[in-house]
Amino acid sequence: MAGTIKGPALFLAQFAGDTAPFDTLDNMARWAAGLGYKGIQIPTFIGSLFDLEKAATSQTYCDEVKGMCADAGVEITELSTHLQGQLVAVHPAYDLQFDAFAPEAVHGNPKARQEWAVSQMLMAAKASRNLGLDVSVSFTGALAFPYLYPWPQRPPGLIEEAFRELARRWKPILDAYEQQGVDIGYEIHPGEDVFDGATFERFLEELGGHPRCTINYDPSHFVLQQLDYLAFIDIYHERISAFHVKDAEFNPDGRQGVYSGYLPWTERAGRFRSLGDGQVDFAGIFSKLAQYDYTSWAVLEWECCLKHPEQGAAEGAPFIRDHIIRVTEKAFDDFAGGETDTDAIRTMLGLAGEGR
Repeated sequence: MAGTIKGPALFLAQFAGDTAPFDTLDNMARWAAGLGYKGIQIPTFIGSLFDLEKAATSQTYCDEVKGMCADAGVEITELSTHLQGQLVAVHPAYDLQFDAFAPEAVHGNPKARQEWAVSQMLMAAKASRNLGLDVSVSFTGALAFPYLYPWPQRPPGLIEEAFRELARRWKPILDAYEQQGVDIGYEIHPGEDVFDGATFERFLEELGGHPRCTINYDPSHFVLQQLDYLAFIDIYHERISAFHVKDAEFNPDGRQGVYSGYLPWTERAGRFRSLGDGQVDFAGIFSKLAQYDYTSWAVLEWECCLKHPEQGAAEGAPFIRDHIIRVTEKAFDDFAGGETDTDAIRTMLGLAGEGR
């Protein structure tokens, strides 16, 4: 093990607004630093915070943004393209809802909306490199998700074709990220075709194991699916490039379970919570990530159906800080060790005097 997780950091999307200190990147950076955060993850889909097109074309602009953040006391951890990534692949059932994620000029025109999303993704690759970032975070989008439950019976080949098409759309984007030396950490998330380990494997296989196809690990979505989020790290740690620290709880009863009966968030069996208020074993997660030498950022994504966001943000920085494990550079029992002595070792094994 060679390093320690960086943090705490904060994803700004859920806090951005029209009033100070949530109205500009400079104000938000200073606000986050004042709470104890050392990094911020910037949503590229909020124009009042960040000009993605300018960042893709102007090194000067990127240097200014980095300098402004440094003056405020934070680093940029990653750029987020969640909303644009969602629009790379949209099933027609969601067209009307997802139009809200794109400029009005492409509303009602799925082809134009997708082309806009792809152009945004390509700009984010260049912007990430201009900012000196090696990782970005996003969604895959979805073509097959309406067919999640196998009733009515799915025709043979439906899911296979959906993932082939998903990979076909993402392959040239990932190739562009490869050229820039930037990973896309996909958030494994219900509503995306890639929502668990099995679907990530299917996507990765269709991409031929693309090196830039990685994971933004968020345990909250696994709690709501009742997936073993610690074993997930054991299986996929080599592909985890980013980490959203988000809490959740799952309390099924005689009326509802994973699907939660279309109920609002406060009444669902599975709910997102502020850090420390849910059921996620963060001590286990931070231990696993330290074990596997994850040295990138721990980024709070705040989503809670009960607590005020400013309270959640204030509590999040010390929570993450207290969970980060400073990785040791020596074994705890080194004091009892000694120099390697082959003759002594062979004597201990009862092999002294025998030929080698």
